[in-house]
Amino acid sequence: MNRFWGYLSAIMVALLFGVWFSLDKILLGYLHPLALAAMVYLLASALLFLIRISPLHCRILEIIHRESKVEIHISRKNYLTLFLTALFGAVIAPALYLSGLNQITAVNAALLTNVEILFIIILGIFFLKERVKTKDIIGFAFLLVGAIFLSTNNLQNISFDQNLVGSILVVLASFFWAMDTTLTKFLSNKRDIFFLTSLKCGIGGSILFIISIFLGLNFTLPLNMIPLLLLIGWGCMSFAIVLIYIAIREIGSTRTGSIFSTSSLFGAVTAFIILGEPLKATQLLFGILMFVGILILYHKGNND
Repeated sequence: MNRFWGYLSAIMVALLFGVWFSLDKILLGYLHPLALAAMVYLLASALLFLIRISPLHCRILEIIHRESKVEIHISRKNYLTLFLTALFGAVIAPALYLSGLNQITAVNAALLTNVEILFIIILGIFFLKERVKTKDIIGFAFLLVGAIFLSTNNLQNISFDQNLVGSILVVLASFFWAMDTTLTKFLSNKRDIFFLTSLKCGIGGSILFIISIFLGLNFTLPLNMIPLLLLIGWGCMSFAIVLIYIAIREIGSTRTGSIFSTSSLFGAVTAFIILGEPLKATQLLFGILMFVGILILYHKGNND
């Protein structure tokens, strides 16, 4: 049963991030990406900390952990790992990605970020010693192919006759996001999950906030956009960060990172519903292909 909740948590993470990416497009008309990311992470940190100190905290932990074996003690090494995940996933990766995006097209950037799946698989196999069977490789392939076509819509607009530095920066960003996911494996078995996630978001958000202040970025939003910002920070980011820990603990970083690629499908559907962007039948077909990949990974999981 814990495996089921692990896969469900990974899919929910992809859903929340897909919604977040689409809603971001609205707020990016008012804020610089770094300033927006700083506000989202800080809002998520505040909500997670409030849950941490609330009377319901222990009850929520009982529901989340169920029969899973968790550790109470948090060592200095764990705090170092937590800081590295915040630095890699919430600061360095976004900064590299945005810098690269300024030099290449969005289509190329979307294609290149899918190498994160490959990085996660490689890191999971060689460093975390996560076992991968033939059927898993097939599932990964389905997810990767679906993610590539979903994020680019078609391959006709892709051109590599662009700035090589920009492409390298996007690939490096994907590597640091993969490192974040991989390192989270060492923290996913801790009981005080809300403390760890609130601290991670707080560290990342604070660093981004300081950078934004140094760059003189604007933090002003119209009043009618505040509820949307709160929805992203409290409804998407905060719950997604917690669910990532649960998913990685139950099914490993390799499968979690691969399933996360379905966020491109959820993002496309959300953009269609909320932003009125076109949604092609081919995108839905490749989305179905990705879920077939998830079913392949889930099949006979008791033998993994």
